[in-house]
Amino acid sequence: MSVKNRPQRSWPRLIGNIFLIVGTGFFLINLFFPQLFAPAPTRVPYSLFLDQVNDGEVARAFVGQDQIRYQLKPENGEEYGSILSTTPIFDLELPQRLESKGVEFAAAPPKGNNWFGSLLSWVIPPLIFVGIWQLFLGRGGGGPQGALSINKSKAKVYVEDDATKVGFADVAGVEEAKAELEEIVEFLKNPQRYTNIGARIPKGVLLVGPPGTGKTLLAKAVAGEAGVSFFSISGSEFVELFVGAGAARVRDLFEQAKKKAPCIIFIDELDAIGKSRAGNGFMAGGNDEREQTLNQLLTEMDGFAAGDATVIVLAATNRPETLDPALLRPGRFDRQVLVDRPDLPGRLKILDIYGRKVKLDPGVDLKAIATRTPGFSGADLANLVNEAALLAARNQRETVTQPDFAEAIERVVAGLEKKSRVLNEKEKTIVAYHEVGHALVGALMPGGGKVAKISIVPRGMAALGYTLQMPTEDRFLMSEAELRDQIATLLGGRAAEEVVFGSITTGAANDLQRATDLAERMVTTYGMSKVLGPLAYEKGGGNSFLGEGGMMNPRRNVSDTTAQAIDGEVKEIVEQGHQTAIAILQKNRDLLETITRQILETEVIEGEALQKLLDQAQGLEPVAV
Repeated sequence: MSVKNRPQRSWPRLIGNIFLIVGTGFFLINLFFPQLFAPAPTRVPYSLFLDQVNDGEVARAFVGQDQIRYQLKPENGEEYGSILSTTPIFDLELPQRLESKGVEFAAAPPKGNNWFGSLLSWVIPPLIFVGIWQLFLGRGGGGPQGALSINKSKAKVYVEDDATKVGFADVAGVEEAKAELEEIVEFLKNPQRYTNIGARIPKGVLLVGPPGTGKTLLAKAVAGEAGVSFFSISGSEFVELFVGAGAARVRDLFEQAKKKAPCIIFIDELDAIGKSRAGNGFMAGGNDEREQTLNQLLTEMDGFAAGDATVIVLAATNRPETLDPALLRPGRFDRQVLVDRPDLPGRLKILDIYGRKVKLDPGVDLKAIATRTPGFSGADLANLVNEAALLAARNQRETVTQPDFAEAIERVVAGLEKKSRVLNEKEKTIVAYHEVGHALVGALMPGGGKVAKISIVPRGMAALGYTLQMPTEDRFLMSEAELRDQIATLLGGRAAEEVVFGSITTGAANDLQRATDLAERMVTTYGMSKVLGPLAYEKGGGNSFLGEGGMMNPRRNVSDTTAQAIDGEVKEIVEQGHQTAIAILQKNRDLLETITRQILETEVIEGEALQKLLDQAQGLEPVAV
C-alpha cells in the first residue's frame, strides 16, 4: 500500500475514546471508593472542640491518634449535624469529659481505602523487585535476552556483502589447503552432484597449523566462495559457570544452522572443548562441564544428515595432538587440512596481496623481502607490511620504500632499537668482537645463511647486538654437517671473546642454550651419533605447532649408562663446534680486528661493504679422516 492511499487517523474519535476511558475509570473509582472524592471535614481548633463538648453540642465523636472527627447535634430542623475534625492533644481526661456530657465516642474506624493501601504495599515491592531482576538479567546475560539467553548460542553470523566478501583470491601461501577446501565449496553449491552417485558429504573439516597461518581466513573464504551463511564461534564460548550451558549452546547452534542450511559452522580453538577425555584428570563418568559439551558436539555431528541439511563444520586448532580421538574418527572430522607456514612463492603472493593495500615505492623488490623472511606466517607478513608503512609515515614519506621493509624485518626479528641503552666503551668493544665472531664463522660455514648485517645497536629486551643471517633458499632438510656448522656459528661470539680477551662474559648465554638444544636433538631425535646409533631417545610429541613448551627435549626413560652416553655425545658435538670457531677466528685474526674497528666507528655494517670484508675470510683446511 502506497503512502498516498494510506487511511488517515480520525483524531476526534481517538480523543473521544480517551475521554471515554478516563471517565469510565473515574466512575468506577467513585463507585467503589466514594471516600476518595468526598469533601474533607472542616478542621477546627481543639479548644473549640472542648467548648462544644462542654456546651453539649457534640452528638458523637471518633477519637483517633492523628485526628478526632465528631458530629454536632442537628439544629433548626436539620436532619444531620455538621461533621468537624480537630487535631488531638494528649488529654487523659477526654474520655471522662465525653462520658459526662453524654457524647457517644469510639475509636476512629479504619480508613475506607486501607485495604487498597495494603494491596499496594503487597504488590508494589514485588513489582519493583521484578523490575530490578529483569534489568539485571538484561545487563548480565551478554545479549539482548540477558541471562535468560545463557543456553543460547553466541555464534556470530556473517552474511558478507560484495565490499567485505572474502574469497580464495584473498588467501595466499596455502595452495594445497585451498585446493582441498575448493571441494568443500562444491559440496555446498551442488551437493546433489555427490549424493546422486552415492558419495557422502564430509561433515567436518579440521584445519591444523601454527598460529597466524590463516585458518580463520580460509574458513571465511570457503563461506564467501560458496555464498552461504557463516556461523563463527570460539571453543571457549561454549563453556561457562552454569552446568549444562555448553551442551545447550551446542544444541542451539546446530538448530540455528539447520534452519539456514546450507551453511558453515566455524569453531575456532577447538581444543578448548575437544581435549582428550583420557587425561582430563576426572574419574570415569565424571560430571565435567567441558566433557558434557564435547559429548553434545559429538552427538550433534552424528545427528544431522547430509540429505536433510548441508551443514559443514570447520574447526581450527594449533594443538591437534591434544584432541579426543572421537572427534578425529571418520564420520565427524573426516578431513584434516594442514595450513602450514608459506614457502618462498607463497610469501611472495602474501606480500603482493598486503602490498596492494599500501602505497609502495616502484623500487620495492617484494621477492627480496620474501627471501629474507623464511619461517614467517601470513600474520607475520601482514604485520611486516604494516610496520614498514608505519615507519614510512613516521619519516614523512609518501610511499613505502625498500629500507622501510629492511628496518621492519629487523624490528620483527630482533625487536626495537634501544637507543637509550648506552654501553660503556669496554662493553661496546666486547659486543663488537662478539658479533664479528658470529659473522666470520657464519660466513665460512656452508650450513649457515648469508650474513646480511652486523650491528652493535641494542635491540629488544636482551640483545646488546646482533648478526643477521638470511638464507638464500627455503630448506626442509638439514644434513649432519650443516647442523654442526650452525653450532659452530652460534659459538663464534664466545670464541671471539676467548681469542681476543682470554676470558668470557655472560653475553653468550642464549647462544649456548641454542647450541646445546640443537646438539641434543641431533643425538636423541635425529640419531646422528655413532656411539648411540640410529635410535630415538626423545619422546614423540605429536604434531605440536606451539613449540616444545617448558621441556626443551623430553627424554625417554633410559638407563644411567645411556644417559651418560647422551650427555657425552652432546658435549662432544658442542665442543667440536667450539674448537672449529676458535680455529677460524685465530686464522682470520687480522680480519677480525679490521671489521671490529670499522663497526665500532659506524655501529652497523651491511650490504656490499660487509660482503667485501667477509669475502677476505680464509676457511680451514679440510682434515683427512
